[in-house]
Amino acid sequence: MRKDRLDAAGFGSLLAVALVLAVNQIVVKHVNAGLQPVFFAGLRSALAVVFVWGFLHWRGLTGRLRRSDLGPGLLIGVLFAAEFLCLFLALDLTLVGRASVIFYSMPVWLGILGHFFLPGERLRPLQGLGLFLAFLGTAWAILPNDAGARSGSLVGDLCALGSAFGWAGTAFLARKTSLREAGPEAQLFWMVAVSAPILLAVSPAFGPLLREVEPNHWFWLFVQSSVVVTGAFIGWLWLLSVYPTATVASFSFLTPLFAILLGAVVYGESVTPGLIVAFVLVATGIILINRRA
Repeated sequence: MRKDRLDAAGFGSLLAVALVLAVNQIVVKHVNAGLQPVFFAGLRSALAVVFVWGFLHWRGLTGRLRRSDLGPGLLIGVLFAAEFLCLFLALDLTLVGRASVIFYSMPVWLGILGHFFLPGERLRPLQGLGLFLAFLGTAWAILPNDAGARSGSLVGDLCALGSAFGWAGTAFLARKTSLREAGPEAQLFWMVAVSAPILLAVSPAFGPLLREVEPNHWFWLFVQSSVVVTGAFIGWLWLLSVYPTATVASFSFLTPLFAILLGAVVYGESVTPGLIVAFVLVATGIILINRRA
């Protein structure tokens, strides 16, 4: 049932998805050391086809894979392939922080698409301010401020921007086309089923498929295909189908911040005053986005 406001269940689910996706950023960077990024993305989609199909069969939802959705299904799958080709390359070429802040600019592009093309999703000035504050908070937390900080790669940064556009495009198609009635599980099946052959076919153009592979890389590939894609992505698409687009998208700003907190716990990185300021900005932005008219 469609809801016009975020409730407690939605809030908790969005936080959980944001945390899983934060861990995902670290995992992708780690596995890229063993598997070439585009090949890794293709393998992940190929394995996810099995998991998502099994989920559809278990829930009795295979009937939602309709022939009438072939056109939008192919299109959303192509955009999904472009999204993760760009993201996995970005995490290989540039800093995780830079890739994250650019990738999670997605709510801005999705909010703009929703404002012009989705009924009932027009952004009020206050919501626009909220999106701006949330993005500003994320940038404040992640981007280096001292002159001696390592810089990123322009190509990697552009790849991250391309992945943000691809993510916004898949989310928009999930709401705008007939795939909206098919449900998030069927949407995800189209994404992984179409993206897998595309990514595997183009992967040789990006260099050797195997790097310095270790057993744990295969383990994390399995986790990516099952927990991240089948679990978190279905959860995110379901939330998008229930709650307002701008509200769901705004919580994406929390993922880079969670990644910094995980870095503090796992690697002993310090939590700076700038990070605290960033949390205040992001929280303020989310409050403004969820304000009633």
